[in-house]
Amino acid sequence: MALYDGLSGEKPAVVLDLGNRYTKFGFVGEFSPRCIIPSEIKCPTTGQIRKISSYKNEADLYALLVEFIHKLYFKYVLVSPKDRHVVVVESLLTPTIFRETLAKVFFKHYEVASILFVPSHLVVLCALGIRTALVVDVGYRETQIFPIYEGVPVLSAWQAQPLAAGAIEQRLRTKLVESYRERTYASGDAGRHFTPDIESLSDSVIEDIKVRGCFVPDYERGQQMLDGMIPGPPPSLDYRVGGSYVVQIPGSVRQAAFEPLFEKDNERCSLPHLILDAIIKCGIDTHKQLAENILLVGGTVMAPGFKARLMEEIKQMLKTPEYSEKLPIKSVKMHRPPGKENYMCWLGGAIFGATDMIPMRALTKESYLSLKMVPDWSNLATNILLVSKLAIH
Repeated sequence: MALYDGLSGEKPAVVLDLGNRYTKFGFVGEFSPRCIIPSEIKCPTTGQIRKISSYKNEADLYALLVEFIHKLYFKYVLVSPKDRHVVVVESLLTPTIFRETLAKVFFKHYEVASILFVPSHLVVLCALGIRTALVVDVGYRETQIFPIYEGVPVLSAWQAQPLAAGAIEQRLRTKLVESYRERTYASGDAGRHFTPDIESLSDSVIEDIKVRGCFVPDYERGQQMLDGMIPGPPPSLDYRVGGSYVVQIPGSVRQAAFEPLFEKDNERCSLPHLILDAIIKCGIDTHKQLAENILLVGGTVMAPGFKARLMEEIKQMLKTPEYSEKLPIKSVKMHRPPGKENYMCWLGGAIFGATDMIPMRALTKESYLSLKMVPDWSNLATNILLVSKLAIH
C-alpha cells in the first residue's frame, strides 16, 4: 500500500482531465495536478507511440486507455486504482463512445469504486467561486465557448471552431518552411542556418518553438499585418534542434504564428467574433454579466500578449456597426484565475470532488453493471429516468 493511502482512513479520489494534447492527473483537494503529460502511449500491438485521440474503433480505444491509465496510476501517483473514486473532468461535447469506453476500462479492468463525470466548463467556476461566466476554452483541436449563467450552461449559445493550438502550429510550420525556401545558398548566414530537415520537424519541436519563441503582437501591429503591410519584424531567434543543428526562427514568423485566431473573414469565425456571438445568443439581461466575466482557459491563452490582444480586439469590434446596436456594452473584463490556465479545469474538478458530491452523484460500480451504460444528458433514456424520478440501481 502506498504511503499516501495510509495517512487517512478513506482513499482520496483521483481527478482525471484527459485532453487531446495533454492529460492532467492528481488527487482531489490539491491545488495542482501531480502530473501533466502528453495524451499518448506506446501501442501494445504495434509498439508505436500513438495519441489517445487517434483511436480507430472501440476495441482500439479500450486497449489504448488500459495502457495509458495504468501508466498514470503506477508511474505518476503510485496508488492502486481498485476501490478508489474517480472524478473525470470532460467537455460537454465529449463523444459518447469515448466516455462509455472510459467507464468500461475503469469499472471492468481497474475495478474503481465510482466515477463522477463533471463538465469542465462548469466546474472551472468552482476555482473562482462564481456562478456566471463566459468560459473560453482554447484547446488543441478547437476553441469551445460556453456561457454559464447562475450555474447553468446555456447550451443554445455555445460556439466552437477549429481555431486552437493545432491551427497555430500549422501556421508556424507553414511560415517557417516558406521563410527557408525564400532563402538562397548565396548568403553566408543563410547557408549556415539552412537545413533540409526543416520540413520534417516533429510536432513536439514545433510546439516547443511556439511556446519558447512566438508571441501575440499588439492590436496595431496585427492590423498592419492584416492589411498586407509588413511592420518592422522583431529579432530572429536561434533554436537548437537535438544539439545537432540550429534553426533560425525569423521575427516575422514569430509574430505571425498566432494570427489564425484573429484573422477576419466573411464567415466571422475569428475568436473575438465567436465570443461576441455567444453573448448575443444569450438573453439580453445576461449580456452585461457575461461580458464582465470572461474566463480564459487552456494552455494557448498563456502566450505572451494573448489576453491584451484579445481584449483590444473585442473592444474595437464592439464599436463596429455589426455589434454596436446588438451589444451596447460599456465594459469588458477578464478574470485572473488562481492557477495556471492550462490546468484550471482540472483544479475546478479537484475542488468539486473534495465536497460531498461524490457519494451523492457519482456512478457506482454496482449501478454501472446493472444499467450497462453511462447516464448522459444527451441520452433520451437517461432523461426519462430523471424526469420520472426513478432510481438507477
